[in-house]
Amino acid sequence: MRRAVWWRPRYSGAMATTIYCETAGSGPPLVFIHAGVADSRQWNNEFRDFSANFCVIRYDMRGYGKSEPLAGKFTHLQDLVDVLDRLDINEPAILVGCSMGGSTALDCALEYPDRVRALVLVDSAPSGLEVDLPVPPKFALAQEAAQAGDLARVAEIETQIWFDGDRATEQVDQAMRELALAMNSKALEHALKELGECGPNTSSPAVERLHELKLPVLAIIGENDIPYMHAAVDVLATKVANFQKVEIKNAAHLPNMDQPKVFRQALMAFVQSLR
Repeated sequence: MRRAVWWRPRYSGAMATTIYCETAGSGPPLVFIHAGVADSRQWNNEFRDFSANFCVIRYDMRGYGKSEPLAGKFTHLQDLVDVLDRLDINEPAILVGCSMGGSTALDCALEYPDRVRALVLVDSAPSGLEVDLPVPPKFALAQEAAQAGDLARVAEIETQIWFDGDRATEQVDQAMRELALAMNSKALEHALKELGECGPNTSSPAVERLHELKLPVLAIIGENDIPYMHAAVDVLATKVANFQKVEIKNAAHLPNMDQPKVFRQALMAFVQSLR
């Protein structure tokens, strides 16, 4: 059974907004947290495929998709905790997060270790990680387009960065690329409203606390993602005790959309190993 839920997180006054969430299936809780250039539609395939064996949960983070931004301070971690509380998720959940969503999942595991059974970090970096690498030139082009107020141009360039990677646009799945572009465009529309002040999830960055992680961690990285993300996975590999890595060929920053079958196989093998 699939259901959609809307509610206000436990903030007061101006900090309250409405979070959109969907659940399906029954069994161990499996929570999907989207990237900062996407929304919960990133997980269309996984939401369908894993509901046969899990209680799958996906939601739009504040300021993404159907979750409108609102004035006031908030953190993505507190919103995630509110999602779990609202749905009465009392047993430890498997958190699957991509990029910013993965960073939030990692912070949740550090701050609330009893609530997290395992982590799947998809093209994610721990907060506070600094790596001396050149910035890809297209980042400057996106900034120029933003300063010019050309939202469509920003969305296109960012889709080239995060979905195409170092591949030509015609080499990627066009339907998935169209969805990626639409999700990012929606996120940019919300950002243009300049509402809400997102604070750090924790008082100390995750990169300083990786040694605290005792739970199983799987890092999935797209072969064609930017060098910083590959460096982040290398750092995780050296700092996290119970660690696995899967690199997905011919995929960039959203590998579950690039190569859905390969991603599903990697994720399924990992969650089945937890039983």
